[in-house]
Amino acid sequence: MNRRLRKTALVTAAISAGLLMTACQNGSTDKGSSADTSASTTATSQGTSKSSGSSQNSGSSGTSAGNASKSQQGVNATITGGTISYLAPGKYIVSVPGKTDRAFFVATDTRIHGAGTICGGSHCTLDQLETAARKAAVPADVTIRKGVATVVRERHGAGGSTGTKGVSGTWLGNVGYLAPGKFTVSDMKGVEQAFFVADSTKVYGAGTICGTPGSSGTSRCTLDQLEAAAKKGVSAKVVISGGVATTVTEDR
Repeated sequence: MNRRLRKTALVTAAISAGLLMTACQNGSTDKGSSADTSASTTATSQGTSKSSGSSQNSGSSGTSAGNASKSQQGVNATITGGTISYLAPGKYIVSVPGKTDRAFFVATDTRIHGAGTICGGSHCTLDQLETAARKAAVPADVTIRKGVATVVRERHGAGGSTGTKGVSGTWLGNVGYLAPGKFTVSDMKGVEQAFFVADSTKVYGAGTICGTPGSSGTSRCTLDQLEAAAKKGVSAKVVISGGVATTVTEDR
């Protein structure tokens, strides 16, 4: 009996110990699974938050860059009848009565055509434009592309004498030199009429301005050749429109 009781007690103890160990293991496993799941959920939440933040920042940066790019592109415009004033190195403003002022930049490839104020020729420098605009507003037409002037053309006679501005007609007489880009032509009575020349002025020579002396026809000459001949004196027919010569044809 005693042996049976002892054996039964041992078996009962062994079974109890086994159940206790199993319970502990199950508890440990449950806790681990819960912790892993919580950590996984937290990591996923953090990852999603970071991803969302990154996406928003990227979008905002892209929008800002796009707006900056658009603002740097500038405007395209062709402005006539305006006056140019100096703002800062390389930057000017063109004003037209009744319209909004337009600021623009100049570049090394900006073509500047003078009519006596900026310079007397058809190819002025950026320094000459700045010097003239610093002194006073310069009457000029401006072609702007992407905020930068491609052409600045001083208007002939816009700031000159009243005897030159707006004159139209045909004169035949001696052509003399007055100043860069500005000449006179005298009629049969010796009365002189001043006029300007432009890039569009067509000059034809018959041996003095240019060309071959004694030839039956005329040759196309440059404005520089006209200036050189006019400083010495040359007889020619001059057609003027609005104070600017459209053609100067040497008298054969």
